[in-house]
Amino acid sequence: MNFRYLAFLVIILVAGAAFANTKLKKFSITKEISVMLPQDFLPMPDDGIARKYPSTTKPLAVYTSPNGQIDFSVTQKRSRFKENDLQMLREFYKASLTEKFTKVDFIREEIASVKGKDHIIFEFVSTLADTRQGSNLAPVQRYSIVQYAVQGDQLLIFTFHVPFMLKKDWQPIAQEVMSSIKVK
Repeated sequence: MNFRYLAFLVIILVAGAAFANTKLKKFSITKEISVMLPQDFLPMPDDGIARKYPSTTKPLAVYTSPNGQIDFSVTQKRSRFKENDLQMLREFYKASLTEKFTKVDFIREEIASVKGKDHIIFEFVSTLADTRQGSNLAPVQRYSIVQYAVQGDQLLIFTFHVPFMLKKDWQPIAQEVMSSIKVK
């Protein structure tokens, strides 16, 4: 057996064991919002947020894995919509997601209660291809869960993004994280 192959197998086994033992810890985003995240996640610095999440609305918080590949973010935007508008908003945000990416394969799309509060939940794999003529860049695939909740006159957007190659290991963790979101 080739030494490189054996080393690769050992790395995969160690990485798999690390994912299996991921412990979650409570993080308070604001007085009203908390979430359970992997205990080794760290707040992303402002310059990192500006580079990775360029937008007119800066996220309330972004937490990232030590290697920077996996992110959880919370964004808050003013909204005129109420909680009973979630069904309409679901269709709007689904269309927005399908426009944003080259391809979206939805795993789950629903309105469900999370810790007693209704959320729009989209779980999906997205593909973003560089469609410029002559480009030879490979498409980028990500596994994501995005949740929307209305709180007063605010729309809360929760995201968890994972590189597609890590989906199998991180999907149960992402689902656990997103089901731990508490909005008072």
